[in-house]
Amino acid sequence: MRKMTLSLFLMLGLLAASQVACHGKNQSLLPAVTLTIDGHAVDAEVANSESTRETGLMFRREMDKNHGMIFVFPDAEIRAFWMKNTFIPLSIAYMDADGAILNILEMPPQTEDTFYSNGQAKYALEMNTGWYQANGVKAGDKVEGLAAAPTAVP
Repeated sequence: MRKMTLSLFLMLGLLAASQVACHGKNQSLLPAVTLTIDGHAVDAEVANSESTRETGLMFRREMDKNHGMIFVFPDAEIRAFWMKNTFIPLSIAYMDADGAILNILEMPPQTEDTFYSNGQAKYALEMNTGWYQANGVKAGDKVEGLAAAPTAVP
């Protein structure tokens, strides 16, 4: 009985350690790409499948400065995001197929309000709230490096 209890505690400890390791600030199994916006480098995790786009940055508690998540879609259309189960306040930039920023919105955490693109968006880049404003990035600016991101998959 004592050996079984010890084994159970060991397994629970390993499970807890793996959860901490997998849910650190920016530790992810997603591919990553470096983007450049108006001279500012951004390290972005790539959400390019339906499941990774649906999950996005949900359940994370923080994100490093100059880090974000790029959402890659199979086509360009009007996009809408919400912040359900997302604890980090975020700024989102919607981009067309050429990487030109269509619009930038501030999204408060844990809201089911909908935040729409102002046009046909193929990409969306989420950053910490206020990042775009603090770096002087605005609609019309171009995001460079999108060609290096993995393409959208089902």
